[in-house]
Amino acid sequence: MAAVTRSDPGKARKSFPVWRWVILFLAGVYFLIPLYGALEFSGFSAFGEVISQPGFTGSLWLSVRLALVTTAITLVLMVPTTIYVHLRLPKVRRVLESVTILPIVIPPIVLIIGLLQIAPPWLQGSPYMLSLEYVVLAMPFAYRSIDAGVRSIDVKTLAEASNSLGAGWPVTLWRVILPNLTTALLSATVLTVALVLGEYAMASVDLTTTFPVWIVTNDQTSAPVSVAAALLSLFVTWLFLMGITLVGTRQARRTGRGEVTLFTVTSTTQTIGDS
Repeated sequence: MAAVTRSDPGKARKSFPVWRWVILFLAGVYFLIPLYGALEFSGFSAFGEVISQPGFTGSLWLSVRLALVTTAITLVLMVPTTIYVHLRLPKVRRVLESVTILPIVIPPIVLIIGLLQIAPPWLQGSPYMLSLEYVVLAMPFAYRSIDAGVRSIDVKTLAEASNSLGAGWPVTLWRVILPNLTTALLSATVLTVALVLGEYAMASVDLTTTFPVWIVTNDQTSAPVSVAAALLSLFVTWLFLMGITLVGTRQARRTGRGEVTLFTVTSTTQTIGDS
């Protein structure tokens, strides 16, 4: 008999592709050098001036509120729609993909001007009208993240197994399907929040002082303070997204074992029912 050779797991763990570290190093240099140049130009004293500037806290808090409202509306609209299309209307999926790509083709300035023409007066006077506009802008990114997560699992089998156990559609969606879409929902949330915290064109046309608009407005008074505000905006956005990622990762770890058990029980129930 031919001798079977086994690879040393210790050597496999020690070996690592050098080119990956080279790419990571070059990418880090590419991103960190401009940030260092901006920090050198503004100086640490400018950060204290940014916080003491009038309108800083209000504009930042407004952007955070808009990000929360936009993310909630986007997930409430896109998650049931995507799942329902996959389960009941698979032929409409291509049409939905074409519709959700339109916000990338249509300029944001056209969307905001059109909405200002048809929106009721009470909504035009509210800063939360931007949330509806941001939902449209975030639709291509959120839909594709959720769609990729739905495609990675057998939604039809999970739904049928849950129904065979007596669960209705709300219970199936909340306790069976959504726990398996944690990564997709997290990706959609991160992309939506990043888009809202950095959007400028729609907010400026709507005459709403969000944090990006506040930064551009203060750019006309002091360049170091404006650069420090941009760095602070980048840091706040990064901190916000890291918090979302950590919370989503912990939630996925907590529900991971329950998801496997639930999938095993539902699959076994379906097998017994088919036999």
